[in-house]
Amino acid sequence: MCLANKGFPSDWTLSWKLDGSSSSSSLEQSRSPGVLQNDGLYSWSSTLRLPADQWRKVGSVTCEASQSSQSAVIETLRRNQCSQS
Repeated sequence: MCLANKGFPSDWTLSWKLDGSSSSSSLEQSRSPGVLQNDGLYSWSSTLRLPADQWRKVGSVTCEASQSSQSAVIETLRRNQCSQS
């Protein structure tokens, strides 16, 4: 799950990259619209679901928050940073 907080205006989008490449549209993704908070700024969330076999093949997953007039905010999680179960 990717959470983005304290953004403005409301038209930011969240997108996913696997190993630095844009994720396939066939992957299961869900996104929330921007939610106006009490401070006048917005928050968003996006969830990416990967089958276990695909998760084992990727080295990193990146969430990118972007809006046309502002620099993108990027956060990358490397698979080896996650606990194995």
